[in-house]
Formats: sequence, structure tokens, C-alpha cells
Amino acid sequence: MRITADTTVCISAGLCALTAPGVFDQGDDDGRVAVVLPDPSGELREAAAEAVRLCPRGALDIR
Repeated sequence: MRITADTTVCISAGLCALTAPGVFDQGDDDGRVAVVLPDPSGELREAAAEAVRLCPRGALDIR
């Protein structure tokens, strides 16, 4: 699994950081997504996949 984020589409909703805080964070300056753990495992992997599904703008991608 590899997670990437397109910050140009991110609207700073924060669902990713709320759903998988060990994988995602939000930037201090603009609140846009930051991937802090691009290759999560275990429970974080499941939470990350859920966060990708919940993103309202589709700014997150899993491969």
C-alpha cells in the first residue's frame, strides 16, 4: 500500500486526519492534508483506506 495526496485538490475538511491520525495530518498554514505515514500497516492500514474513501474531494489515492 502506498498513499499519496494531491494538495491542490484538498479543501482542508480534515476527515483524513480525524479518521487516521497516525497516517495523516493537516498543515499548520493552510490545513491541507499531509501524509505522515505513506505505507501504513495493521490497524492504521484499515483506517487509512477508510480515510481515502471519506475524502470529499478525492485528494487521496491508494496504490
